[in-house]
Amino acid sequence: MKIGVITDCFKENHYKGIEHAAALGLQGVQIYATTGEFSPESLTEEEKLSYKQLLQDKGMVVSALCGDMGGYGFERAEDNALRIEMTKKIVDLAVEFGTNVVTTHIGVIPADKSHPRYQVMLDALTECGLYAKSKGVTLAIETGPEKAPTLLGFLQDTKGGVGVNLDPANFAMVTGQEPVEAVYLLKDYIVHTHAKDGVMLDPEQDPTDVYHAFAVGGVDALNACKGFKELPLGEGEVDWKKYLGALKEIGFDGFLTIEREAGDNPKADIELAVNFLRKELEAI
Repeated sequence: MKIGVITDCFKENHYKGIEHAAALGLQGVQIYATTGEFSPESLTEEEKLSYKQLLQDKGMVVSALCGDMGGYGFERAEDNALRIEMTKKIVDLAVEFGTNVVTTHIGVIPADKSHPRYQVMLDALTECGLYAKSKGVTLAIETGPEKAPTLLGFLQDTKGGVGVNLDPANFAMVTGQEPVEAVYLLKDYIVHTHAKDGVMLDPEQDPTDVYHAFAVGGVDALNACKGFKELPLGEGEVDWKKYLGALKEIGFDGFLTIEREAGDNPKADIELAVNFLRKELEAI
């Protein structure tokens, strides 16, 4: 398995994020590509060449692009035409940068397939997935508000090009899903992972409420949530030895991409996470 990091987590521009990642000896970076300096609308051809040259000079690859548009994901039919169009543009950008993964939150998948929202989301992800598949890309749903069996059922209803970006902390902090169990259930779909940790503080919290608060207030709303807390890697509830062992057992050899969305010193936490992961990988 390879170790990477989300450049945004350094709280600096992507150029500096890539340089920081290289200084830590990482093999790849994930880049947020929905808005800002790396979005399809903003990147000039000259800037694309500049990023590609920097990555080449540093001996790094793009592990994935983040195509998360925030809000309610693909829950609302009236929003989806524009979101599908943007997703396709990000898929095209991924191809340009040599990565075959675009990750995104898609909203809250209902456990009941007869819920009207289920078909709305399925229609959108089917269209996006088929487009991604035609480009050799997987649109990877980040684990979050639903448990693994619900996500698995949804994936099986799509028509290809849709996979999983497994974030064990989202399961541990919000959903109450055991991450190791999720690895075995979702094994055929996992193409990318986030390395994050945390603890659930309120077992009675409703994951749908949590993610709909995120839809309205973004990451700040998540960090203000009283039901869970994101922690530096190794300090939360994820059993990394068992989790990494499960990933190894299913044959996953992709990226463990460090994500640190909270804390006062993310750069130090990222360095801690790199050292932690290296030690854990050596032990399995």
